[in-house]
Amino acid sequence: MRITFLAALLLGAALFVFFLPHEHGKNATEVYNMEKKATFAGGCFWCMEKPFEQLDGVFSVTSGYAGGTSKNPTYQDYGAGGHLEVVQILYDPNRVTYEKLLDVFWRQIDPTDGNGQFVDRGHEYSTAIFYHDEQQRAAAEASRDALAARNLYGGKPIVTPIRRAPTFYVAEEYHQDYYKKNPIRYKYYRFNSGRDQFLAKIWERKEQEGEKKEKKSMSTSKKELTPLQYQVTQEDGTEPPFANEYWDNKRAGIYVDIVSGEPLFSSTDKFDSGTGWPSFTKPLVSANIVEKSDRKFLRVRTEVRSKGADSHLGHVFGDGPKSTGLRYCINSAALRFIPVEDLEKEGYGQYLKLFEK
Repeated sequence: MRITFLAALLLGAALFVFFLPHEHGKNATEVYNMEKKATFAGGCFWCMEKPFEQLDGVFSVTSGYAGGTSKNPTYQDYGAGGHLEVVQILYDPNRVTYEKLLDVFWRQIDPTDGNGQFVDRGHEYSTAIFYHDEQQRAAAEASRDALAARNLYGGKPIVTPIRRAPTFYVAEEYHQDYYKKNPIRYKYYRFNSGRDQFLAKIWERKEQEGEKKEKKSMSTSKKELTPLQYQVTQEDGTEPPFANEYWDNKRAGIYVDIVSGEPLFSSTDKFDSGTGWPSFTKPLVSANIVEKSDRKFLRVRTEVRSKGADSHLGHVFGDGPKSTGLRYCINSAALRFIPVEDLEKEGYGQYLKLFEK
């Protein structure tokens, strides 16, 4: 009986180990393959780790050096070798998009300063986006152009370069997770660097101004929208499938919020989901999208809203194409389509690059 019981126990353990990876539909190779890299220079790398490590879908954030000519740089000589302080991020693109990482990056730096960041001066503390493939390059350029269009910096140009990722050299162990290992020193340095004060001035004030402006414009939205547009965007309604304006639209261009005009999605990310509503694999500008839990209809879904106007757009599901694994199912009534040929005259010329061959 003991032998039989032990054999059954071992068999059960073996089956558990065998079937465990398949509960999520992924084997070990697939899990490894879904890991991607992102590399950013944002001045002192101590300050760049925490914001990314807090994101769901980020596996690791490593401080290091990149962009110079010397090999195997150290903290004592990396600047002399032309390197920058950088962080390299390993992430799951099915859980956090590269566009989201870009949004977090811009919110940590002063992109108008080409000779350092805040109290840290010199080339080694300057900013850069290092792309690992052409998709990242295009996304970084679109993100930079969208940021420039917001004019947050009083007319100063954005000078953060976008460069192909060079060799990454891991920094010394004592630099890794410095904010965890030396919390008091880190907080003292960060406060006195001026970084947080600058970021609060730029982002908090501008977003508050934006909220006031949108609330004011929303007072007339009922007069400006059709009954269906108002029902969808302001009353969280849903239009009929296959009987809406853009479900089968195949023209090249971008889709903007019908209320605020903020860019939301691109035809380059649109696909036929068979649902009868416009479907996209990812947002055009992640910063313009807000996701909220929707507990209506006795189940939990993820609602998608526009940030500027707080318009209801639709929902996002995890059954999209392999590129992101996401399906943004959006109401046509919440959108306005701008074809490529009209982007310049409509004020969205920065997105023409998306359609260049």
